[in-house]
Amino acid sequence: MTKDEAWDLASHWAAAWNGHDLDQIMSHYEDEVELISPVAAQLLGAPDGKVAGKANLRTYFKRGLDAYPELHFHLEDVLWGFNSVVLYYTNQKGSRTAEFMELSASGKVARVVANYSA
Repeated sequence: MTKDEAWDLASHWAAAWNGHDLDQIMSHYEDEVELISPVAAQLLGAPDGKVAGKANLRTYFKRGLDAYPELHFHLEDVLWGFNSVVLYYTNQKGSRTAEFMELSASGKVARVVANYSA
């Protein structure tokens, strides 16, 4: 992954979220994706915060979009590594989030670990 590829992925991802376009959001993820997030634990009542599989991820994201109609992400920085990126952004409330995204060979997100500011 190059710097430009990482920023391109992050920009498309953020634009999909900011457009509240669930199909475009989901286009970034593998079918067997796994996400771990404290917000997922809260919204889904899942104690471990784990969401497994694209269908379940779609359900979680839809619930989030419905719960936060004013949702908007502003990319602050993008870090890249070997087959991974970290998206660092603020939301509409000014809260900061960093999402570590592990990418598959096809360049889609296979695993996400979300971290939030206190």
